[in-house]
Amino acid sequence: MPFTVITLKKVPQSLRGDLTKWMQEITTGVYIGNFNTKVREKLWKRVKENVKDGEATLSFSYRNELGYQFDTHNTSFSNIDMDGIPLVFIPNENVDEKREIKHGFSNAAKFRNAKRYMAHKTKLDSKDFVIIDIETDGLDKDKDSIIEIGAVKSVGGRISEFQSLISCEGILPKHIVAMTGINTNMLKTNGRSEEAVLKDFKDFIGNLDIIGYNVSFDIEFIDIALSKFELEKLKNKRYDLMKFVKNEKLFLSNYKLQTVIKEYGVGDEVPHRALEDARLIYKLALKVNKFRDLYSLT
Repeated sequence: MPFTVITLKKVPQSLRGDLTKWMQEITTGVYIGNFNTKVREKLWKRVKENVKDGEATLSFSYRNELGYQFDTHNTSFSNIDMDGIPLVFIPNENVDEKREIKHGFSNAAKFRNAKRYMAHKTKLDSKDFVIIDIETDGLDKDKDSIIEIGAVKSVGGRISEFQSLISCEGILPKHIVAMTGINTNMLKTNGRSEEAVLKDFKDFIGNLDIIGYNVSFDIEFIDIALSKFELEKLKNKRYDLMKFVKNEKLFLSNYKLQTVIKEYGVGDEVPHRALEDARLIYKLALKVNKFRDLYSLT
């Protein structure tokens, strides 16, 4: 359970007493405790509802580069996200509004503006991407194989799709058949050679940015398969939608695709078929604000 710290300043005494039911007050206004995410969310909601004109901060252990996350309420400081890293924004309250204004930009300002322009330009030029998903006969990339590849491509706002089953010589495990609905006979009857499918898949995605959910899993399997046929591995820029979701939805119980699609209201069940899953991930991507901003999606 994540370690949690809450600090209070100028709040009603009743709120302080309420917090001591769950946490220890180690010094005036500083409370520490260990509890699960659900309890922390409810406590923080209660604090914000009862803090009145006072101030409160919340910090807790979290899976990011710094190892912690925080939030503030009614304070002059605020939390800003910088590529998944929480930073403290401190407003400058000592600016002399009467001082003489120098017109134009300093060299440093010009450099910063140039960087902003280039970042903005890149953002506007990066509207095209492809969502990928695979189905496999197991989770071990060194032993198991791809049985289906699906992709949804967005180029200039136009959508196109790719899907293919891959033939295999063995018999699919029963749990894979139950989960995907794909059986050994389907692969033998409708599956194509792995090499042919991989070549067509690479032609379909070209140099587009690759988007997926836990996309490293898909890419590792695909790269190993490409290597078997001495084909070039994927060099496309890739983005994992899961990371965007984790930055946007801090308090989910887990980040399985099943949980996330329900949270964003884009579905109830993951089909576990490559093209259908890619379509679902595309719908999810359109709901994730930071992803929408990155690709200037409307």
